[in-house]
Amino acid sequence: MVDFIEAYWAGPYAWPGFETDVGLSAIPKHPGIYLLTAEYRDGYIIYAAGITRRPFPTRFREHTRKYLAGDYTILEMSAMSSGIRKEIWHGWGWTPEKRRDYEERRSDLVVSARRQLAAFRVFVADVGTVPRLLERLEAAIMNTLYKEMPPYCEIPDRGMMLAPRWETEKVITVRFQSHVKFFGLPVEIEI
Repeated sequence: MVDFIEAYWAGPYAWPGFETDVGLSAIPKHPGIYLLTAEYRDGYIIYAAGITRRPFPTRFREHTRKYLAGDYTILEMSAMSSGIRKEIWHGWGWTPEKRRDYEERRSDLVVSARRQLAAFRVFVADVGTVPRLLERLEAAIMNTLYKEMPPYCEIPDRGMMLAPRWETEKVITVRFQSHVKFFGLPVEIEI
């Protein structure tokens, strides 16, 4: 593996299906790493980093189904844009009681999930499809966010399945380039 990578964050893009609603371009059809963000001050606050070795639209169709089914956490996006994590629905794991609660609230939760998807601003970087590089990069971004000062550490979900660098792997420095500001994400990280 290489010692140094430059990654350019392209975007913001609309969540697939909301391009016309929000007046943003569709996400590209290549694989790589992505950031789910919301507008915040003079830049963007990050909710999550994700990876895919398939085209972004394919991965985002799966995410859409999970959001609309209640599998993922749904946030109040106006609060997120103010740096506040306010959950409308807590995804991740089901109990019989939680399933009943979701079914009773389904129509409102689907509206809230669609509102969240429309408010997300997606950024992508084409860094190839090498599995360990993608996994390490995703883990480094999320772990960096978790260690940041509030509110940047409070916005992302906890408990993601992350695969950071193993002790036996060589350190890689990643330098990010972008025409926008990301709060909580340094310009350079080690993965």
